[in-house]
Amino acid sequence: MKTTFTFFALFFCFLTAAAQPAQDTTLKEQKENVIKETTIVKVENLGELINTGHPEMRPTISADGNMLFFIRQNDPANIQYETVPNSQDIWYSLRDTVGKWSKAKHLSAKVNASQYNAVYWISPDMNTILLKGSFIDGQYLGMGVSMIHKREDNSWTNAEMLKIRNFNKFSFTQQIGASMGHDGKTLLFYMSDKKNTYENDIYVSFLEGNDIWTAPKSLGKKINLPDYNEMSPFIAADGVTLYFSSDRPGGIGENDIWMSKRLDDSWTKWSDPINLGKPINTEGSEAFFTMDAGGEFAYLTSSDGAYGASDIVRVKLLEKEKPNPVVLVSGNVYNAKTKEPLSAELIYQTLPDGADAGTGISSPVDGSFKIVLPYDKNYSIRASADKFFAISENLNLDSLIKAGYKEIHKDLYLAPIEIGQVFRLNNVFFDFDKFTLRPESYVELDRVVKFLNEYPNIEIEMSAHTDSKGSDDYNMTLSANRARSVMEYILSKGIATKRIISQGYGETKPVAANANPDGTDNPEGRQLNRRVEFKILKN
Repeated sequence: MKTTFTFFALFFCFLTAAAQPAQDTTLKEQKENVIKETTIVKVENLGELINTGHPEMRPTISADGNMLFFIRQNDPANIQYETVPNSQDIWYSLRDTVGKWSKAKHLSAKVNASQYNAVYWISPDMNTILLKGSFIDGQYLGMGVSMIHKREDNSWTNAEMLKIRNFNKFSFTQQIGASMGHDGKTLLFYMSDKKNTYENDIYVSFLEGNDIWTAPKSLGKKINLPDYNEMSPFIAADGVTLYFSSDRPGGIGENDIWMSKRLDDSWTKWSDPINLGKPINTEGSEAFFTMDAGGEFAYLTSSDGAYGASDIVRVKLLEKEKPNPVVLVSGNVYNAKTKEPLSAELIYQTLPDGADAGTGISSPVDGSFKIVLPYDKNYSIRASADKFFAISENLNLDSLIKAGYKEIHKDLYLAPIEIGQVFRLNNVFFDFDKFTLRPESYVELDRVVKFLNEYPNIEIEMSAHTDSKGSDDYNMTLSANRARSVMEYILSKGIATKRIISQGYGETKPVAANANPDGTDNPEGRQLNRRVEFKILKN
């Protein structure tokens, strides 16, 4: 994987470089290095369906590992091949169920709208793409970053630049690049605020709200060393593990890939960066490191044994080089009444604090979505759309922290706001045989309060239900007390007494079987029957 890079038109182009062995390495050390490189870490070329005699570079992989974007330079199919020297356009390939990559295809002129194009990030749901360059209504303006979104017909919207506070401070930089965290609200840059320099630093910006991003903030002195070049940051799916390229002391070549862990939420405190070593790093230059949510393979650009000047390759990482494991949650958003798919905003929060953990968008085509969740948290997940109330889901990942990377399917439902409609509250919790609300219930119930404030004419019945364990009288009393506890919390937030009543139904209205046909216990059915709901009585 011997590569060097030179800057051309504000973007990196990879050129072949020959690596020279260290003259003072002992024969024993050389043998140990060969064994380590050939038996532990394997560099795998992705093959001729992706790589050609033209330079391929800057890979970006989707969270599920099944869609790969990259740049191809000087291909006659590039939009501005005839008019721009070394034109760079975005190409992509899809991986099938047996792991085979399709022949790469060229993206449309709408996406490849500038002279030197690149995909910086694709959202886990694959409905949003972060592009190189600043655009307004698809018209290229200059340096910066822009977003496009998928439409119902599978086409893409016109690119629109992100509105980043104080970004004009960096408008005269010689180079710029970016990447996004899978939460969709953390943006990493590499750039410089100094004229005529290639000494970049890495910055972070956060989604502030109303499509506004905070001013870029330096990641601090451990990441950004004075007088050295830090570039191509990639934050892993865990939101903690950072990979970046640097020419700092202690490296093997011109630029190496380094890894560091975020120590708190300030984004300025990091563990000491660790060089990933050979064969990932060589005597040449390595950059543009990326990986999927599984974190098993890294994708890079390499000129070692390439079909052309450079190819896309992947490397299986050692355990010490991997990020923390995460869960990839996929599903579809449906209308709870009609069961038709819906396009909606995805919102996920941690419980009990209600902190936003990220956002996403379900597909306008089939309502499909994918989100990435780090372990060691309890999450509330829901969709959001006008004239619907979200039936939220709960994912408690505390108990799965040692399970490694995992994929979970969970559909989400939006219920239309109309008389008679029932809304299940999946994130209301009580201790066993108790009716006192647990604190993680407050986020869900505050949504109900907000809903009632937004629709001041609506009146509701709050109900609680049990499974069939216990006597009829006991279950009726327990459910009545639980429904009353929920009602009292809502009333404490200023909702008028006449707008809400409570009712316990015990085990009389099951939505699933408490037992299997053979008489054995059905724990999944019992869990569905233990629930809190509200129904619209008047609108």
